[in-house]
Amino acid sequence: MRISTSKSEVMVLNRKKVECLLRVKEEILPHVGEFKYLGVLFTSEGRMEKEIDRRIGAASAVMRTLHQSVVVKRELSQEAKLSIYRSIFVLTLTYGHELWVMTERTRSWVQAAKMSFLRWVAGLSLRDRVRSSAIREELGVEPLLLRFERSQMRWLGHLVRMPPGRLPGEVFRACPSGRRPPGRPRTLWRDYVSQLVWERLGILPDELEEVTGEREVWASLLKLLPP
Repeated sequence: MRISTSKSEVMVLNRKKVECLLRVKEEILPHVGEFKYLGVLFTSEGRMEKEIDRRIGAASAVMRTLHQSVVVKRELSQEAKLSIYRSIFVLTLTYGHELWVMTERTRSWVQAAKMSFLRWVAGLSLRDRVRSSAIREELGVEPLLLRFERSQMRWLGHLVRMPPGRLPGEVFRACPSGRRPPGRPRTLWRDYVSQLVWERLGILPDELEEVTGEREVWASLLKLLPP
């Protein structure tokens, strides 16, 4: 295997900062705390807050770019603006969201970013004191957090159904060995989505494999997911 030292970097996944001197011939590869792969930002702490914040910033940049030419342009109909919202703004904001662990804080970030666009489309502002649910209902827009939950549960079904030997499935089923490090326990994506399935569909973790085993049944359940 050949390694390009000019294009390679080293990152250690650890809660604490750890130096790792990896040498290729006479060169030591640079050590970094974060890097982007396929458009997604990974950090050495294994958290997704920076990536979520970066996604929100990218979506906000899209809104600023389209503000004069699309969002507040009176010549464009609401249907045209909503089409741009779904095809550009939402896709920019939600790229890679299937593996996010959403907290109350990140949920509020995403909700605020989405509603800032929809309020402009509806010709409203925060001063009008119109509830977000009323604006979504008027525009006929599905709650974005519902889209998140449905996509994350759909990916959960793919992982559970993966046969042995597939790397994503093996990582999903893996259980860390040894003692847990001191400090507040970190919420793993597997635990987060399992809890989400229990809260939204009433399915226990022990029943996941049986329910998700039938692709059509699982897909129909996700379609019925209430907002």
